Amino acid sequence: MKNIDYKTHLLLTVFVSSLLLGNLLGSKVISIFGIVTSVGVFSYPITFLITDVVEEVRGKKFSKIFVHSGFLALCLAAVFVFASTHFPPAAFYQGNEAYKNIFSNSLRIIIASVVAFLIAQYHDLWAFNFWKQKTGGKHLWLRNNLSTIVSQLIDSFVFMFIAFYHQSPEFTAYRIFLMILPYWALKIGFALLDTPFVYLGVRWLASGEGQEREPPVKTGGGRGELWESSPEEKRLLEG
Repeated sequence: MKNIDYKTHLLLTVFVSSLLLGNLLGSKVISIFGIVTSVGVFSYPITFLITDVVEEVRGKKFSKIFVHSGFLALCLAAVFVFASTHFPPAAFYQGNEAYKNIFSNSLRIIIASVVAFLIAQYHDLWAFNFWKQKTGGKHLWLRNNLSTIVSQLIDSFVFMFIAFYHQSPEFTAYRIFLMILPYWALKIGFALLDTPFVYLGVRWLASGEGQEREPPVKTGGGRGELWESSPEEKRLLEG
């Protein structure tokens, strides 16, 4: 696999940051157009936008690196948050209870977040590639929205059921469905709004700036050693 270039590194940074922020800040609940939702709804959709941009330009293998990196980041964050909230505070530290209230999620919530992320992101990669083949690489707006909207439904469904189903008697399957539908509708709105940014991201990433060349391959030894051109140089020479 080719080395990840500078622009892809930047996108990976934004991807992991958005994912972690969505989970760490998501305990605050707000109301948007009458729909009660977590503030994580602002940062988490960025992850789907980025994987679609990367898969469109770099391919599915690069997108999987993003998903695996996000999974690792979530696991590390869960370990460190768990440890930091359970360490006894210094005698003079007065904010321990507030600290624990902000950062303490139940193990069930953490598991729900990780599982929902993996399933939804892998579906998004598969669906985007599926629709790309069906459309012959055309209609990026359609491929982006079809893959993202269904993936967001899967994410909401998996997370809500793992996190809340039968947590208490009122959390029945029917109640959870009622919670999912407006939340998903809000996510659809964000997915539609990010379509222009998908086009901008694809155009930016596909441009030649910031891409690293593969080094020439050494094929001999000693003073008479030979160097084989990289694939990019071969294409330039053949053109």
